[in-house]
Amino acid sequence: MQERLQKIISSAGVTSRRKAEQLIVDGRVTVNGQIVTELGTKAEFGVDHIKVDGKLLRPPQEFHYIALNKPVGCVTTMSDPEGRTTIVDLLKGVKTRVYPVGRLDYASEGLILLTNDGEFAKAVMAAKSELVKTYVVKVTASLSADQEEQFRRGVYIHGKKTAPAGLKKLKHAINPWYEVQLIEGRQNQIRLMFNSFGVLVEKLKRVRIGFLELGSLRPREYRSLTPKEVAKFCRILKLKVAEDE
Repeated sequence: MQERLQKIISSAGVTSRRKAEQLIVDGRVTVNGQIVTELGTKAEFGVDHIKVDGKLLRPPQEFHYIALNKPVGCVTTMSDPEGRTTIVDLLKGVKTRVYPVGRLDYASEGLILLTNDGEFAKAVMAAKSELVKTYVVKVTASLSADQEEQFRRGVYIHGKKTAPAGLKKLKHAINPWYEVQLIEGRQNQIRLMFNSFGVLVEKLKRVRIGFLELGSLRPREYRSLTPKEVAKFCRILKLKVAEDE
């Protein structure tokens, strides 16, 4: 069955579909030896010889889904020119090449997913999926009632308003803790949202993605998602999944 090239590249776990489109436009993809730059081009994975940067794509023998507790002081990238610890460095024993789904910044910690399933990763990150990500955040000062309501309605970051967010104070103190829930994930979003009210974030930890909780995973620890967890995610995200997975 023929599919669009960007979907094939994404499902092979190379990158997201949007970035795959850029690879095609940039002339970095060939089909049966011919450079392809048209986004509407279709091919059949496993029949046609599809290469990205000269490397032949092969369908993953199986998809892997991993939950990891990212520690502070680790970058959510495959490599780092500054030599800092990357999320890949923590995956000792994982032979399949997997990629982080979204990111947590260097100073943040908590739950992050990794997979070689490009369609799954795209759906988890898409704001239209409305998959709630939950964080606990320690800040330098309390927001007023009016500021809390503004936070929930959305604030402007770099000229664009954020989507509505959940906000609940967990601990009343000089440096209080809040629970924040987002359905989008712009870079440093929570820090920038609090900063728009003159409040700094001291600690930030993601504790839940959708129904999946960080649970007992300690920093640097990871585990594979169970087949039931994968199936539940796929039902929520409206992705096709085999019933016996």
